[in-house]
Amino acid sequence: MLAGKKILIGITGSIAAYKIILLTRLLVKANAEVKIVMTASAQQFVSPLVLSTLSKSEVLIDLSNNNNWANHVALGRWADIMLITPLSCNTLAKMANGICDNLLMAVYLSATCHVAVAPAMDEDMWHHPSTKRNIETIKSFGNKIINVEKGELASGLFGDGRMAEPEAIFTYVIENFFRAKTLNNKTVVITAGPTREAIDPVRYITNHSTGKMGIALAESLYMHGADVHLICGPVNIQPKYKGINVTNIESAKQMFEATEKHFANADILIMSAAVADYAATVIADKKIKKKEDEWALALTKTTDILAALGKQKTKQFIVGFALETNNVKENAMQKLKNKNADCIVLNSLTDENAGFGYDTNKITILGKDGEERNFELKSKNQVAEDIAQYIIEKNV
Repeated sequence: MLAGKKILIGITGSIAAYKIILLTRLLVKANAEVKIVMTASAQQFVSPLVLSTLSKSEVLIDLSNNNNWANHVALGRWADIMLITPLSCNTLAKMANGICDNLLMAVYLSATCHVAVAPAMDEDMWHHPSTKRNIETIKSFGNKIINVEKGELASGLFGDGRMAEPEAIFTYVIENFFRAKTLNNKTVVITAGPTREAIDPVRYITNHSTGKMGIALAESLYMHGADVHLICGPVNIQPKYKGINVTNIESAKQMFEATEKHFANADILIMSAAVADYAATVIADKKIKKKEDEWALALTKTTDILAALGKQKTKQFIVGFALETNNVKENAMQKLKNKNADCIVLNSLTDENAGFGYDTNKITILGKDGEERNFELKSKNQVAEDIAQYIIEKNV
């Protein structure tokens, strides 16, 4: 997403400036082109030599140096985004009032690109009325604010004002400035993870799904511009993009209800969740004690969500998932036909390093038009992109 993008970083005098070393590394690793401007006071907190080495570009501090003039106008026009981080209380006040007394401010005031800031200051400074006013002022100019976090501050206090971590800033930049528009105006509903079917207050039936594949799909389609609704069972991870709408559920019944609620307005439905086929017929209201040598649990079939929504289908493009252990293609083709899906993503537990728990997967996409596409073992993020490209091809 960042390959070839031009990122201009402005660093001001704050102890949080040391974090820009990692941020620069993340951006460069993502193949972005990075240039850095610093205030004079920022040098006390982070080395220009380190930053110039990582960014592969000279770090600029002064308007002129050894009879050379730093062209602030060209810098502001060169960048796709200017990112001022950390933003000190002092520079915030200058931005709000148009005070131009250093190179960074000259670049900012002549920038024609998007500008985002990540403030960093002590809690009392952050909550001061003048700071709040200045934040609102620069927002009115069109600048984006990367919210501060709560945590340990340089003063030793614990509270608001801590600069967002480099990884969070990196993700913010991608999400807010570099999303594609391929699936603009498309609504995608995705199910992910397992379900839990209660037996009693402490026990349940579930499976080994981690939700990694479904969440990777949600992130991929979101970055292609779609409005994404993720219906997610109990997992230990969450999407990294804040714009993805997440509904957390527990049971198959709850997943059906939540998915059906969004289905009518969906353009695309992706059923990647591992939904329980059966649930306890009776759920005990108290913990079941171990008394008998043998104990039989009565089970009732859950709603087949894919089949039920396939019957309700009007305009929707439906993607089903089939995880098989035997007769894999035959079973997947039968599912494709019976569930009124447009395609089935097939993966087999017999494939090494694929399926539940792994960071990799190996899939075959079977289309209702008879097309079959086979893919090699890849990371789940890459698999998600392969599926996204297939969906885009069929829907755009």
